[in-house]
Amino acid sequence: MFGMEFYVDPSRCIGCESCLKACEECDTHRGVSMINFDFVDRRETIATAAYVCWHCDNPTCAQVCPADAIKKYEDGVVGSSLKPRCIACSNCVLACPFGIPKLVPEREQMMKCDMCYDRTSVGKKPMCATVCPSQALTYAPPATRGARVGPIAPAGPAGPAGPVDPAGPVAPWGPCGPCGPIGPCGPV
Repeated sequence: MFGMEFYVDPSRCIGCESCLKACEECDTHRGVSMINFDFVDRRETIATAAYVCWHCDNPTCAQVCPADAIKKYEDGVVGSSLKPRCIACSNCVLACPFGIPKLVPEREQMMKCDMCYDRTSVGKKPMCATVCPSQALTYAPPATRGARVGPIAPAGPAGPAGPVDPAGPVAPWGPCGPCGPIGPCGPV
């Protein structure tokens, strides 16, 4: 991470799914997208959002792993399970309050967003953040967060009801306590 953070602003997501395709191309994911993509409120709007791992300060996924297969690196990134150790028990999948980890049955392994660690560990942006055309998913230093993109205009019934704070919806606390340095615990 090296002073960089993920920011997700569902009010900016246009549903293009380019982040999903880019995530599949990350070498550490081996063709599997680690982004959870969903409709914000399917009954009321067509708004969509991409959800990535928040890399919590005290990740519950790592705490409940009986095989100690999930590691948090010194720079704050919580990695996918280590294949030789993962027993595919799904404890991490059930414990994550945000539903981020995925059990990949054909690999018998839990996989989740690791911020394209092969890229971010050498100073590059994660694949998903390089392709998002509306900057709904960004990766930037905390100091530049408010300046990344100006407010968007009201979009009517299919989008936000009014102008959006350029800093985006960030919640400093989630159900499991303080969020990690990666950003929000989900949309506010």
